[in-house]
Amino acid sequence: MDLSKRVSLWTLEDVLEWVQEQCPAHVDTLQRAVIKHSISGRALLRLKDHHLELLGVEAEEQQQEILQNLLLLRVREEINELTDICSDCFSS
Repeated sequence: MDLSKRVSLWTLEDVLEWVQEQCPAHVDTLQRAVIKHSISGRALLRLKDHHLELLGVEAEEQQQEILQNLLLLRVREEINELTDICSDCFSS
C-alpha cells in the first residue's frame, strides 16, 4: 500500500489492501462489503459504527477495533491536509 497517497484518493483496491492489512480478523466480511458497495477511500473515512453493522460487522468489540483503525486514518488525512495548507501558506 502506498502510504504517501492521500486516503481520500484511495481506490477500491487500496481500501481492500488496507482491510487485509488492518482488519485481518474481519477480512472476509469487510472485503465483500467493500466490493459490493464500491467503498473508496473517501467513503471509508466516513464510516461510522452503524455503517459497520450494515456491512455485516455486528459485534461491538469488532466494530471498536475497526473504528480505532479508521480514526488513525482520519488523523493521518487531517495531518496531510494541514501540511498542504501550511506549505501553501509558506510558499507564497
